[in-house]
Amino acid sequence: MSTVRLSGTVLGEGDPSRVVRAKLLYLLYNAGWNIYNSNGDQRITLSNIEKKIIESDAFVFTPNPSLEDMFKAVSIFVGYQTLDRHLAGKPTVILNSDSSWNYFFAVISHLNRMGTVKQDYREFLLAADTPETVIECLESARSNGVPDPGRERIESEMPPVADIPPPPGNRGNVCVFCSASLEDPSYLEDGETLGRLLALNQLGCVSGAGKCGIMGAVVRGTVQAGGWAAGSNVPHIIELEGLPEGLSRFWLRPDIYTRMEVMIENSDAFVIFPGGAGTFQELLALMIFKHQKNPLMEGKPVVIFNRRNPSGVGFWDPLIDLLDGLCVPGDFVVAHTLNDVIPYVSKSLA
Repeated sequence: MSTVRLSGTVLGEGDPSRVVRAKLLYLLYNAGWNIYNSNGDQRITLSNIEKKIIESDAFVFTPNPSLEDMFKAVSIFVGYQTLDRHLAGKPTVILNSDSSWNYFFAVISHLNRMGTVKQDYREFLLAADTPETVIECLESARSNGVPDPGRERIESEMPPVADIPPPPGNRGNVCVFCSASLEDPSYLEDGETLGRLLALNQLGCVSGAGKCGIMGAVVRGTVQAGGWAAGSNVPHIIELEGLPEGLSRFWLRPDIYTRMEVMIENSDAFVIFPGGAGTFQELLALMIFKHQKNPLMEGKPVVIFNRRNPSGVGFWDPLIDLLDGLCVPGDFVVAHTLNDVIPYVSKSLA
């Protein structure tokens, strides 16, 4: 019998979501599904989320999502994008009966228009208006499978043996979360410039260790300027994106969650550069850690580079709208120009 993992948290007897959840439980059981997290009391962490994915056959998200729910949903979407074998054939349905997921969907739709998400998210994160439609979506997906994201493995290479510590005089390490797919020359130039500025300001660069897109450009800029560059990646993403040259330190990890954890642990500040669903996921992880007062994020600033295009549209406008009301002042700061990024970071490290 297949098992579905149900998202959401039940906040006591008066929680209005109990009614919807009860109906979902009845319909899922009646359709032959076993259910994980039926009571809405299980916690997901970076350390256990991969295990939860492996032991599930499908995923259903309920209305009124928290930051944690959105993190889990976008994490599954990233897994589909990166050909995570543990998600092969496992459908995801989002019950959006109260339109509370609209801001989340707006972010991914915007990233698709900006060119960092190539897939139509609606084919992977199936939206349902009623509990009954959730069952229909699950049954259809079980018959038809999860779509092919249209990506190919480009290479298979051994991770570098790199374990050079930061040099004397290093003022701190800045983790740059960004796109590994965007190839617009102006964005790549910004990436190289940021990497160079980090090196010139005696700041180490930590990244997801991808060779492509802005991610590769940031590492390239740091290395060419004589800076210290570290990164973490996982085998199945290395096969898709390759590895940059010149890394001083490299952490190989088995999944994208422990990859994020080691990057956060070894960084003193974070810059959210133009990126895709993975960058969206990584920012949500930072916000969740801040709200949980996780020691890994204590005193560490987050700078969102909301780069504007020639039409005046900020790259992260929909994401900033989504976080409004879910975050508090001080959780992050927004930089509108590249020249503002390093001063924001340096101020916190002074």
